[in-house]
Amino acid sequence: MDRTQALAWYQGGVPTAPSGPDWKPLRRPSAHELVIGAIEDQIDAGALRVGDPLPPERELAARLGVSRAGVREAVRVLESQGVLRSRPGVDGGTFVTPVPREALTRFLRLHIALSNFAVEDVVDARVVLERASAARAAAAQVEEGMAAMRDALAAMEAVGVSREDFSAADTAFHSGLAEASGSAVSAALTVSIRTAMRGPILEALQRSTSWEAVSAQLRAEHRAVYDAVAAGDGETAADLVERHVRRAAADLHL
Repeated sequence: MDRTQALAWYQGGVPTAPSGPDWKPLRRPSAHELVIGAIEDQIDAGALRVGDPLPPERELAARLGVSRAGVREAVRVLESQGVLRSRPGVDGGTFVTPVPREALTRFLRLHIALSNFAVEDVVDARVVLERASAARAAAAQVEEGMAAMRDALAAMEAVGVSREDFSAADTAFHSGLAEASGSAVSAALTVSIRTAMRGPILEALQRSTSWEAVSAQLRAEHRAVYDAVAAGDGETAADLVERHVRRAAADLHL
């Protein structure tokens, strides 16, 4: 009995009966949701690993006791999430994919465009990720990532580089930094965030009325980050990459 009912009772009124549980009909999962759940269960159990194929559509539908349309819809959803990838041809089929970046990038790009994620929050997330990547890269120095950073620097320093090509090289540099750390998760998240922000960053570069000065500053900052990583100075590399990300965001009015 709540306070209102107790007061009514004390004053001689007739309290309303306490409301009981609000039972509502349960929604039955659709066929494709059941298939998605079954595939996720196999992945969680370790029975499906990266690169493994799913059974053919007809066979999987029969095993799960659902329609082929349900299997097709489940595959479509999991492809959009970056979990599965279909390949046509004689050696084709549907496989568990090792590359989640496309789905992460699409997710972040759309939510940034919808203002569901504030740009300031995205910048803060970049700082956390890239500080960690820079510190680890200075210790690990995975050559593939180091080479990617060198190639990106060369592209940024090319005579007459366009703003679009410069922006692409900028993205490649930060991707390389994450890859040099040896962390696949950091690399996937860094690439997804930086790629999702590529549109706003490129627009800001296109608006710049002092491109020569801006590009020179950005080149110098990227070079300094690379030099600190190559020298094995993780603390300096982390500080430099944070300063670069925050200054660039402020100067470009992101």
